[in-house]
Formats: sequence, structure tokens, C-alpha cells
Amino acid sequence: MTILYGMIDSGNCYKPRLLMAKLGIPFTNVEVSSHTGDTRKPDYVAKNPNAMVPLLELDDGRRLAESNAILLYLAEGTRLLPADKYERALAYQWLFFEQYSHEPYIAVRKALLTFPERAKDATPERLAVTLERGNKALGVMNKHLAGSAFFAGEALSVADIALYAYTHTAEMGGFQLDAYPAVAAWLKRVETDPGHVPMEWLG
Repeated sequence: MTILYGMIDSGNCYKPRLLMAKLGIPFTNVEVSSHTGDTRKPDYVAKNPNAMVPLLELDDGRRLAESNAILLYLAEGTRLLPADKYERALAYQWLFFEQYSHEPYIAVRKALLTFPERAKDATPERLAVTLERGNKALGVMNKHLAGSAFFAGEALSVADIALYAYTHTAEMGGFQLDAYPAVAAWLKRVETDPGHVPMEWLG
């Protein structure tokens, strides 16, 4: 069976769990926590030299790292990867946005405020920058969603899965989602899509 190595409190690890739940793909979850140093142990580094999660291990032993690469692999040929060439490119666009303009601020600010081992990095300057740039990302999303139900066409896709993972917990990082009504409405659409599971679900 497919194995997913990950952390229950990581949005990046939630992405493939959520996608596999929506697609009904069975998998075994193996908890590997960076909080306890598990990701730096030799046996795990042998699997992923980058010493990070998530990591997908296929039935034949091949492995795939990086959350959005895992999403694209798992979604191939399914409803979650648009068949239309332009809409598929839009999905890629939003995946890049998530990793470069969204996750580094929204996810990082939450980590700074909630993970004890990150508290030393929660300087006023860092918190100010992550708040400003995270709000900018939410504003970009809100503007798009004011005219579209989802991020890549009119159906849920990998782009929505990727952006949902950290957006739905953004308030834990001090972001006010009620200031972004289109984003708040979109979160509910993602949650009512068939097969939805909470972040704590492990398969």
C-alpha cells in the first residue's frame, strides 16, 4: 500500500491526506515529526535526503517528495487536475503562488506563534513582515474568488487543496479571515466537496 510520511500538524502534509480522502485512495500514514528530530534520523534521511515531510512512498518503492508535486502525481487523470490545458496551467500558477507568496507567510506566522521551538524566531520584525505579506496573499485570493468559485476553473482542483491547507487555519497565525469574505465562502465550498476530512484525519 502507498505510504505517506508526514506530520499531523503540518499543512503541507495535510494536502496529500486531504486529496487522497477526496479521491478514495487508500494509504498508510507514518508519523515523522520534525519537532522530535525524526526527520533528521539516518533511516529517514536515507529515504528523503532533504529531511523534510511529506514524503510519498509508492507500492513499488519509488518515492516522491514536495507536497505540491505529490498532489500533481496523485491527481493525474482525476477530477482534481483539470483536463483543459489553460485551466491546468492555472492550477500550476496557483500552486506556485501557494509556495512562494502564501505558505512562507501564512504558514510560517502560524508556526512562529504556535510551535514552542519556533518562539525564538518570532521577532517583532518577522511577525510584522509575515502579517503584511500574508494579508497581501489573502487579498489576492479574495479578489480572484470574488469572481470565481475555485482557483482553476469552476471545479475543485489541486490548487484549492494546496491553498486550503494553510488558509483554513490562518486565524491561528493572527489573520482575520472575516476581512476576506470571498475566501471565507470558498473555504466552505471546499469543505462541502465530497470526501472532505479534517486536518487530524490520518487515513
